[in-house]
Amino acid sequence: MMITLQDCLELLDEHDLLVDSTIVDKTQKINYISYNSRDINENTMFFCKGISFKKEYLVDAIKDGVTSYISETNYNLDIDSIIVTNVQKAMSLISALYFDNPQDKLFIIAYTGTKGKTTSSYLTYTILEQMNNQKTALFSTMDRVVGKEEGMKFKSDLTTPESLDLFRDMKRSVDNGMTHLVMEVSSQAYKKNRVYNLKYDVGIFLNISPDHIGKNEHPTFEDYLYCKKQLMANSKACVINRDTEYFDTVLKEAQKHVSSDNIYTYSQIEDSVDFKFIDRETKPTKGQFDLVSKSAKASAMDINGDYIVNLPGVFNESNSTAAAIATSIAGASKNQIAQGLSTTVVPGRMEAIETRNHGYIYIDYAHNYASMHALLGFANSNHPDSKIIVIVGSTGDKGISRREGFAKALSENANVAILTTDDPGFEDPQDICEEIDAKIDHNKVDTHIILDRIAAISRAIEISDNNSVVVIAGKGADPYQKINGVDTPYPTDSVVARTILDEID
Repeated sequence: MMITLQDCLELLDEHDLLVDSTIVDKTQKINYISYNSRDINENTMFFCKGISFKKEYLVDAIKDGVTSYISETNYNLDIDSIIVTNVQKAMSLISALYFDNPQDKLFIIAYTGTKGKTTSSYLTYTILEQMNNQKTALFSTMDRVVGKEEGMKFKSDLTTPESLDLFRDMKRSVDNGMTHLVMEVSSQAYKKNRVYNLKYDVGIFLNISPDHIGKNEHPTFEDYLYCKKQLMANSKACVINRDTEYFDTVLKEAQKHVSSDNIYTYSQIEDSVDFKFIDRETKPTKGQFDLVSKSAKASAMDINGDYIVNLPGVFNESNSTAAAIATSIAGASKNQIAQGLSTTVVPGRMEAIETRNHGYIYIDYAHNYASMHALLGFANSNHPDSKIIVIVGSTGDKGISRREGFAKALSENANVAILTTDDPGFEDPQDICEEIDAKIDHNKVDTHIILDRIAAISRAIEISDNNSVVVIAGKGADPYQKINGVDTPYPTDSVVARTILDEID
């Protein structure tokens, strides 16, 4: 993992990013790259990124071993400098080069969508593990898996990490013998050029609805949609959910870049697609569906048939269909797909607990209107005579539109809502809860605010009976609360619920 300054200059110039450079010796080798002033080795190239970046960060980093830097600003320091138009794009390109282009040694399946990315990624990961003898890497919102040995799985900080971290972990995956990679690609990944110039073997567009709109995210829905569509522009084969809003727009984007032979569509509703899935039986803990080919290229894949998915809800049958198509493109057989779908476990996603005296408890990461609407719709359709009790909060500092969305979903499908704390960041959780509460239809929903999340879950279970469904939404398997810039340990919703049940059920 060693490149020269000349290699960097040529690459940046090729992509029209190079503005200027001041370099003593272009043959100088780079031993390490970093964007973190606390992570510096001898002869490090440093990326000065972020609107809050300060010159003093670079000055401190030089003391520890930085010998060159890339920036959009010339800091006029006595070291080699490369000035570019976009430092995030530059970091993505040079990171790929520094780590020997590991993306070219992996078959990459990538997901985007407002909801379902993590579940679909786990479904795909489990199928591929059946196919390639546990040689699949996973970069998800929850976990990063770069090898099958102990210590090669760890918690993720971001859905799609910074490009340097992304390519570093691809390199680790390749070195550990991984042949395939499943990853989630967030809209922010394109907004902030974390995946600039990265190409995928299969890109899947699951769905889109308003989310991540706010001062620290996307300024408008149009910007959000534009960023989501970029996955279609950077994939060799595209898989698109025909049932999503803005399908025509997404399809047109794919058609600009990919031949029709490599675009696959699927639906539960429409017949004019490549694959249609038909819900056969949805149980409280599992789903069953038929997958039917509707085109010649779909028939050639030979994956028609009846499938069982180890997750409940029609929306997970839709996710399973996407995973089946994507893995079939990668070479998975029908039997491998069936085995993977029937054994997939996704921590914190549609985790179902059947209790003795308190009905069913569902724990899910649902964190916006689309996912909450689908989750509560499932609860109502599968438990039509039950009281629906929901525990939910909303994150602080981002996704402000989610709060009104939660209120809407609760008003449509809940009987009781207990509003609580969920990663409030630097906001007051009481204010967040009151903002949700103000939009709820109180003629339909009995609403309470209990800021202590454990106490909120306890209260919900205490007031439930065998004719109740308790839905714990928002955090899934997250092991901490983000409070005032600190990741505060939290035992996870599942552990809390099971502990309470052990005491009272």
